[in-house]
Amino acid sequence: MSRFARWARAEWGPLYTAVRGPLVARRLRSVPMTLAAVCLTAVIQLVQNQSWGYRPVQNLGAVRAEDPLWSALLRTPLSLFVPALDLPVWGALAQILLVFGIAEICLGRWRTLAVAYGATLAGTLYARLGVWLGPDSPLGLPASDARVVDTGPSAAVVGLAVYVGWRYGAYVTAGAVVLAMVVEVLLKANLAGKEHLAAIAAVLVACAVGQWRSTARRDSSGSGRPPSQSWRARRGRDQRRSWR
Repeated sequence: MSRFARWARAEWGPLYTAVRGPLVARRLRSVPMTLAAVCLTAVIQLVQNQSWGYRPVQNLGAVRAEDPLWSALLRTPLSLFVPALDLPVWGALAQILLVFGIAEICLGRWRTLAVAYGATLAGTLYARLGVWLGPDSPLGLPASDARVVDTGPSAAVVGLAVYVGWRYGAYVTAGAVVLAMVVEVLLKANLAGKEHLAAIAAVLVACAVGQWRSTARRDSSGSGRPPSQSWRARRGRDQRRSWR
């Protein structure tokens, strides 16, 4: 086995194993939420490109930093599925199908939605903070960005990609996603790129908290009794009989 093959197996092996089983057994039935998200995004794209549909989509799912906070929070769930008008919708649909699909199989439906919503919300709140800080701050944004519509599904896709990569040990892949978003901001410092970084920051905080809780749980479960007693407690009756 070549060095690259060994690296690929270590990087993507656990993720591949987790995804392959459900897909082979149930095929598209294993990702119902992802298929619904793809269909919803396609329908919204079709509607917002009609003369009669643009305004309703904007009123229900377009989030801007200048909007009242309560209005933005009500629109944020639907904003996950409102693609950008100036970009090809096929790219957004492919990203949702791939990243949401993998996440739904690996994390479950509700955790996938929670991570996606948290990443999108982090970008939305950052835009408000950035406009408030102003362009003179390293984290600030120009006042004109308050009228720019938030990223749509891309922040959720980026956040899920990083989170799944962390959960399944694909650290190089997760790092590559982060690096790509940093390069995007360096090349084109627009609101979307900075919201992507805010989404990644929120996901990394969630990963760090999860790792800390997991470590604390392991430490507390292993420190309750002396080693000899904990070893005996793990041995069942059948184990004790097996060596007699």
